[in-house]
Amino acid sequence: MVRRWILGWATLVCIPVAAQAADVPLRPDQAAFRGLYQEMVETDTSITTGSCTALADKVDARLRAAGFGDRDITRFAVADHPKEGGLVAILPGTSRTLKPILLLGHLDVVAAKREDWTRDPYKLIEENGYFYGRGTADMKAMDAIWVDMLIRFKTEGYRPRRTLKLALTCGEETSWAFNGAKWLAENRRDLIDAAFALNEGGGGRTDGQGTVKEMRIHVGEKAAVNYRVEATNVGGHSSAPVRDNAIYELADALARIRDFEFPLMLNDTTRAFFSKLGAARDDDVGRAMRAIVADPGNKAAEAVLNRDKSYHSTLRTTCVATLIDGGHANNALPQRAGANINCRIFPGVSAEEVRVALEKAIADPRMTVTQTDDRGPLAKSPPLTKEIVAPAAALVARYYPDVPLVPVMSTGATDGIFLEAVGIPSYGPPGLYGDPDGNGTHGLNERALVKAVYTGRDFLTDLVKAYAAK
Repeated sequence: MVRRWILGWATLVCIPVAAQAADVPLRPDQAAFRGLYQEMVETDTSITTGSCTALADKVDARLRAAGFGDRDITRFAVADHPKEGGLVAILPGTSRTLKPILLLGHLDVVAAKREDWTRDPYKLIEENGYFYGRGTADMKAMDAIWVDMLIRFKTEGYRPRRTLKLALTCGEETSWAFNGAKWLAENRRDLIDAAFALNEGGGGRTDGQGTVKEMRIHVGEKAAVNYRVEATNVGGHSSAPVRDNAIYELADALARIRDFEFPLMLNDTTRAFFSKLGAARDDDVGRAMRAIVADPGNKAAEAVLNRDKSYHSTLRTTCVATLIDGGHANNALPQRAGANINCRIFPGVSAEEVRVALEKAIADPRMTVTQTDDRGPLAKSPPLTKEIVAPAAALVARYYPDVPLVPVMSTGATDGIFLEAVGIPSYGPPGLYGDPDGNGTHGLNERALVKAVYTGRDFLTDLVKAYAAK
C-alpha cells in the first residue's frame, strides 16, 4: 500500500535535494532562519533558570513584525507559573471546509550546567558540522522551523488551503511544570482544533558518519506512569537485627520487578515498524522481525529482538526502578523503604492494570504499590493512514532516495498524548535527522547536524505545503 501511495504522490511533488556544505554561503532566507534558531537556543527556557514566557515574547515580536496581529496571536499562561507561558498563532487558509493543521512545539528544555559542558549550553556554537547548545536537537530546531515557516508564508503572501495553527508550549520536559499542551487541550480545545498535529518524535537516523539510513514517522506513543513500591516496619535497635527488615523486603521486591516481563504486544504501528525494518535486513534480526509480525507467539524471534533494548521496549510495557530511599538513622532498623518505579505503558493498557501486575510480580502482601503520578491520559495510537503517510513517503523518496520510511511508536513521551486524548491525532514527521548516539539529547553537549537542520527546514516546509493543499 505505501509503495502505491509513494508512486501516486511522486508525480505531484518535485523537490530539489537540499544540501548545506560548510563552505557554501547561506541564502538570505537561511541566514534569517539561523538568526531565529540562534535566538531560540540562546534564550534559556529550562525550568530552573530560564523562562518560556521570555522566548514566547520574542517569537510574538517576530510574528507581529511579519504582519500577524492580535486576532492571529493568542498568549496564555497561569498565575502560579508566570515563566511557563506560550502562544498560539494562526495563518488562515482559503478553505472553509478543510480542517486546520496544528504545528506543535515545546519551548522548554532540560536544564544544563555550564560547568559540566564543554561549551556554553546557552550559546549556539557551530563547529565541525554541528550546532551545539541545549535545545539544538530537542526541540528548538523544529520550533524555529515552524516559526520561520509561518513568517515566510505570511510575508510571501502564500495562502494554504488549510488553516495552519502554531502552538508553542512549555512544560513538556518537567512533570511538575505547567504543561501548555495539556492546558490547551483541556481549556482551549477550540483554539487548537485541527484535523491532525505535527509534533516531535519523528525524523531520521544516520550511520554515525553522516549518511541517512532510515527515516521515521512517529505514530503513537507509550504512556509514562510512576508508582511507589514501599515496605514499612516497626523498626528497632540495629544491635539486635532481625530478618524482617524493610530494606531487605524492598530489595527482594525490586529483584522480582527486574525479573518480571510484561507480555509481548503489537499494534498497527509496531507491526509496520518491524515489517519495514525486517524487509530491509537479511540477517537474524531481520528474520526475527518478519517472524514476530507473522506470529507474535514466536519465542525464538522474540528472544532475538529482546537483545536490543529499543526493540525490547517497543514490544511491551516496561517498568524500571529509578529512585530509592529508606531508613532514618545509622543505628536503627529501617521503619520505611521505598522506590520509584517508572513505567512506559503500551497503548491501550491502563495504569491500574500495570499496578496490579507489579503487585502480583512482587507477591508480598507486606509491600504496597501506589500510583504516584502520570504523564497524561491513556495513550491512544492515531491511525496510520495513507493521507498522512503518502506525502511524507513521497518526500523521503525525493530527498533521501533508497532510504526507507518506517512508522515508529515512541517508547518515550511527547505532548501529543494530550492532543490524542481530545481527538486530535498527533504525528512526528520525518525530515530532521540525527546520529545513532542520540546527539546528547537530555545529556551533555547536545548537538544537531548543521546539514540536517537546513535540509529539514526545506523538507518540513514542503511537507506542510503538501498536507495543507489537500
